[in-house]
Amino acid sequence: MGAVASRRRALRSEAMSSVAAKVRAARAFGEYLSQSHPENRNGADDVPIRTWFPKETLFSFQTATTTMQANFRKHLRMVGSRRVKAQTFAERRERSFSRSWSDPTPMKADTSHDSRDSNDLQSSCSALDEDFEGLDWEAEKGLEAVACDSEDFVPPKVMLISSKVPKAEYIPTIIRRDDPSIIPILYDHEHATFEDILEEIEKKLNIYHKGARIWKMLIFCQGGPGHLYLLKNKVATFAKVEKEEDMIHFWKRLSRLMSKVNPEPNIIHVMGCYILGNPNGEKLFQNLRTLMTPYRVTFESPLELSAQGKQMIETYFDFRLYRLWKSRQHSKLLDFDDVL
Repeated sequence: MGAVASRRRALRSEAMSSVAAKVRAARAFGEYLSQSHPENRNGADDVPIRTWFPKETLFSFQTATTTMQANFRKHLRMVGSRRVKAQTFAERRERSFSRSWSDPTPMKADTSHDSRDSNDLQSSCSALDEDFEGLDWEAEKGLEAVACDSEDFVPPKVMLISSKVPKAEYIPTIIRRDDPSIIPILYDHEHATFEDILEEIEKKLNIYHKGARIWKMLIFCQGGPGHLYLLKNKVATFAKVEKEEDMIHFWKRLSRLMSKVNPEPNIIHVMGCYILGNPNGEKLFQNLRTLMTPYRVTFESPLELSAQGKQMIETYFDFRLYRLWKSRQHSKLLDFDDVL
């Protein structure tokens, strides 16, 4: 303890001697300035310097004050940085202890219950929809079975003919005359709408037999590989039947007019174009089958010169009259009325 006290006294005496030396140096410098530049001394008219410091120690005191202020600012900066570091460390420690020490991952909001609840709600809603669809299906199937439960009932075959087909007005005259179940419907390609077509089909079915539904159907229209030209500015492709609302609505409504009591899948034939000329045609048929689910519907579009094409033609047409109409379809030299 004595050594420490003596050490402190030595440091204090050194500091006092250094301060005294600085004061003596400042006084000497002040005397030098007053002797070298007498014009800077205060005259009789000059305003005296009002301060309680001795004039010779003013310079040294100002220097010391500036030094102390600089040191104090440095001290404040150091204390502030330590305080910020301590605060951030405390916050990090608090966050780390707020979860399990063995869990290094950041905390996240627990949304598992919400997602499970929403999934359960969606699944229950879809199950209810399926139940209602099943009830509707069974009810409509029962009504159709009752309406068609007769020995003389022949399942209807609907022919949907576009006016865009050349000489389409003659097609109803060349159908099979020995089959009264064929229902030809000629629609206006330019002005008709999907709703007009559906209403006409439903009306003709009720006229044929109330409560009857389609077993076979022929769509006779223009088109090409991968597309059907059903109406003006309405081309059915595999992409459009997934996006355009009116086209989706048409095929879904049409599926409800197909038979539910047919033990075999209902057939929709396509004539007037070879839609299966490229892979997009098969994609279109696949999308249409999906749209018309749960009704079992198959699409066929064989070449007319093939065996399947001949069988398709004979299902709806008098084959001899059809070949005659086909040979005169694009001719302007002979009117088909004269041939008939």
